[in-house]
Amino acid sequence: MWLFALARLSDLKPEYRAHGIALARAIHPAFVIPGRGVIWKMEEDLSGPYPGYGLGAMDAYDGYVAYRMLDDDALAPEIAEMRALIERDWRTLNVKQDLGLGMMLWLAHFFLDEPWAAVQTRRALRTLDGMWVDPPGYFCRAPGLRATKFAFTNYGISLGLQAADVWPERVTHLNAFFETWRSGDAYDREAITWVMACTSHLPGAFLSQINVEPKF
Repeated sequence: MWLFALARLSDLKPEYRAHGIALARAIHPAFVIPGRGVIWKMEEDLSGPYPGYGLGAMDAYDGYVAYRMLDDDALAPEIAEMRALIERDWRTLNVKQDLGLGMMLWLAHFFLDEPWAAVQTRRALRTLDGMWVDPPGYFCRAPGLRATKFAFTNYGISLGLQAADVWPERVTHLNAFFETWRSGDAYDREAITWVMACTSHLPGAFLSQINVEPKF
């Protein structure tokens, strides 16, 4: 996501594209095991995986999109490795968790002309449709967990739905529901809840079709 942020920033300040490309090249060998997968979380010095974390199910997709947002040509070798990992599993990957489903919709909307993106979009929407709980208007954590809900993950789904340009009424309903609903735990105070709320209401630069001309 930092790489994606640098790509978007570089649309306004071109010098940041080189920073993003250099960062991607530097970290790629530490995170990526060619032919196997992408490590979800690394130690801060990239010396090895963070204790308790292994390969992520969606990290190759995340890296593929971020790299392509930065520069198709400059990062061609890294993009090819990510694409090879996607090709290994997009046909069978079946995301079942709320935040992952929203993120897949968001990632896929950048390249809907590619088979993996079209298939994963249809699959995610089909799963999410069965997770919609109305009334009162939220997506549950996963199929079969209809009483379990998180604000920040619903906001992540909202971003995905807006990226896919579907179900605007459900976006409106979940935003309204979580305006007043509180979980009664640390998530009521955690920054992730409030940052994702802003993203849900104002997706802006997260979407593929945006006006990136400076306003100042």
